[in-house]
Amino acid sequence: MNAPDRTLHETLVVNGAQLVADLSGAAFYPAQSTLLVADLHFEKGSAFARKGLFLPPYDTRTTLARLEAAIARHRPARVVALGDSFHDCQADFRIHGEDSRTLATLVAGVEDWVWIEGNHDPAPPPRYGGRILAELTLGPLVLRHEPQAGRQPGEVAGHLHPCARVNGRGRSVRARCFVSDGSRLILPAFGAYTGGLNIRDAAFAPCFETRPDAWVIGRTKVYRVAGKRCLGD
Repeated sequence: MNAPDRTLHETLVVNGAQLVADLSGAAFYPAQSTLLVADLHFEKGSAFARKGLFLPPYDTRTTLARLEAAIARHRPARVVALGDSFHDCQADFRIHGEDSRTLATLVAGVEDWVWIEGNHDPAPPPRYGGRILAELTLGPLVLRHEPQAGRQPGEVAGHLHPCARVNGRGRSVRARCFVSDGSRLILPAFGAYTGGLNIRDAAFAPCFETRPDAWVIGRTKVYRVAGKRCLGD
């Protein structure tokens, strides 16, 4: 296994499990040789195009390239995609053939690939291979798509697309982030066209008993920022 490049990563501990917060927005769990990604939202761009909002149609390709690079860095035995990997149930019919082949190659190149069911993709397409599960327990962690209200030690989820806003060098910066109180973790959205919800939003309140910290994704590294320094929008 390759040693992580500390210019790209920052460590965090969730329910006793040490994870590596990757600059890409993935999390690597070395003890289980598992790479975690959330909210890939393949073919979100083409979904918008069907509604008359035309964006450059390369979001899936960009997301796949980012995912391929993260896999190459960490060499995981397992990849777990935490739901909403496909933007909707028709995404598989819109995906470009080259992107489809790239995805199939990525899945085949990992010993164990798990698709967690999401609200956008309750039935991920089976043709790419891998297992489809509602949730997965790995050591002290429970991996699922939507975070549950109340005390959920070890929960690692996506769905909320967390972002943090902080002041720095005389200006405010808003960026994707990992958010955790040490007991549970919500991953940033990985997809190229995914937006973000400020972690001070009320939607995060049921997920944490104390104010969580943010691991903010910068241009060249991940920065841990105390929750009290995170601002609302």
